[in-house]
Amino acid sequence: MTIRLALVGLGKIARDQHLPAIEQTEGVRLTAIASRHAGHPDLPSYPEIDALLAAEEAEAITLCTPPQGRHAQARAAIAAGRHVMLEKPPGATVTEVQDLARQAKAAGVTLFATWHSREAAAVDAARDWLATRPIRHVRITWKEDVRHWHPGQEWIWQAGGLGVFDPGINALSIATAILPAPLFVTAAELSFPSNRAAPIAARVAMECGGAPVEAEFDWRQTGPQTWDIEVETENGTLRLSHGGSRLHLDGVEQMAAPDREYARLYARFADLIRAGQSDVDLAPLQLVADAFLLANRHQVEAFEE
Repeated sequence: MTIRLALVGLGKIARDQHLPAIEQTEGVRLTAIASRHAGHPDLPSYPEIDALLAAEEAEAITLCTPPQGRHAQARAAIAAGRHVMLEKPPGATVTEVQDLARQAKAAGVTLFATWHSREAAAVDAARDWLATRPIRHVRITWKEDVRHWHPGQEWIWQAGGLGVFDPGINALSIATAILPAPLFVTAAELSFPSNRAAPIAARVAMECGGAPVEAEFDWRQTGPQTWDIEVETENGTLRLSHGGSRLHLDGVEQMAAPDREYARLYARFADLIRAGQSDVDLAPLQLVADAFLLANRHQVEAFEE
């Protein structure tokens, strides 16, 4: 069975990641696009999701739109009987995604809240290695250049756009997948540009089974980018680098593999649809919400593109 899929939102992440991943996924075929600002030269293209749902018979919908407004789009797709895949973050709030999960269950369709960084090559091996090792300390360092990765994306600076937590949530999605105990936030320091509604940098203190977890997120890093998680245990130190694609144990690299994160997501989506199941893990988004609740807020210099 080939699953006909429509893509809603045709921005940078959709073009860079979703289109090639769909092409690589056996049993999934892209049949239509909905986007306010772009179209696909070889596929039917619509200005918004309601027009697509009325005209197309695709069984599944992927939403690559900003999180603000995502709830209404997903609700419309579920009401039309379509399976729904959500790009991260799955929504602007925890409760709206919980509502979508209830609606999907009632409608008998699949809802998949994705965390692409969990599909990085070394994440599964890291989880297995940490499963039986007592944790002493965790340090997360996630720093990148917002001008390179999110050029002109004003929505990300608005309320609900998460700011630096848009990439930071990738680190949290990995941490919640590999650590053997739940994480919870104990304190946070957020830095807001004077002209923006979302933070450009954050420091978050957490605990995991009594062990301290320190996270530093920053969007102002130029040059080489840093996406590292280091876990000190009673039996050695593990480090994930390059966003989870490389694994080091006690300083010795154990594995490195190419990026297949989004291809793995689409294979998983197809499996969930065929099995009649959903996957809606909101732990990373909940940690971000908790950081905002507990944060001390600091104003820093204005950010300009």
